[in-house]
Amino acid sequence: MNTYSSKAGYTVEPYPRLRQLVTDAGWMGRHKHMMHGLLEVDVTIPRRILRTRKERTGEKISFTAFIVACVGRAVDEDLHVQGIRNWRNQVVIFEDVDVLITIEIDVDGQKFPLVHPLRAVNRRTVRNIHEEIRRLQSQPESSEGVQTPLLNHFYLVPTFLRRLTYRFVNANPHWRKRFAGTVALTSVGMFGHGGGWGLGMPNHNLSLALGGIAEKPGVVKGRIEIREFLSVTLSFDHDVVDGAPAARFANHFQTLVESAYGLDSVV
Repeated sequence: MNTYSSKAGYTVEPYPRLRQLVTDAGWMGRHKHMMHGLLEVDVTIPRRILRTRKERTGEKISFTAFIVACVGRAVDEDLHVQGIRNWRNQVVIFEDVDVLITIEIDVDGQKFPLVHPLRAVNRRTVRNIHEEIRRLQSQPESSEGVQTPLLNHFYLVPTFLRRLTYRFVNANPHWRKRFAGTVALTSVGMFGHGGGWGLGMPNHNLSLALGGIAEKPGVVKGRIEIREFLSVTLSFDHDVVDGAPAARFANHFQTLVESAYGLDSVV
């Protein structure tokens, strides 16, 4: 990357072409009618289980894999929350829950978010999801998007052609599922410390943003204890999902996380 210095007290750098895909994401989500919910989920028990596992075996199980498994199970209770509207004014309800996650990788010496769909997580174990995430972190070239030459160099396509492509893909739920999954999950909290929510630019009908984890007083069986709370932002497209099913999903997801769903398979 060429950097141009200035005697006026600033530098000029070329805008990374890969970041055009990020601006595209903002362009696609600008007309969605999103409703958001902010949750504080008690993750004391699952994090204690994962820490104990690491101390005993030395293996660090992905916390994201655990959350993805909970998302898959919660969506499976009401698949309509991931329904995708097509151009014929119908809603397609897929039986598989494909969660699009983001993994930071190095591209030409720069950090860039690699998006990858984890397929059918509603029928997979935490261990199985964990192994796929670890493989992607060590071998990002194995991701579906990287293996597809068109997607790998899509940022080189002129902006108007990229956006025309997005319109065609978004009009077909099957194409959308193939390239972007049915649910999006991003973990912004992994880059900082303490609590806090993230409000992004969701393009999916259901998106989750994992914020920070903070220690706070909590009530357990009538006693006040110090607990670990994860900040979670839930975003739903109100054109497809109403408030009541959104609230039921949030409640079920919170229950699954706080009860350490699926971790018995990795203990």
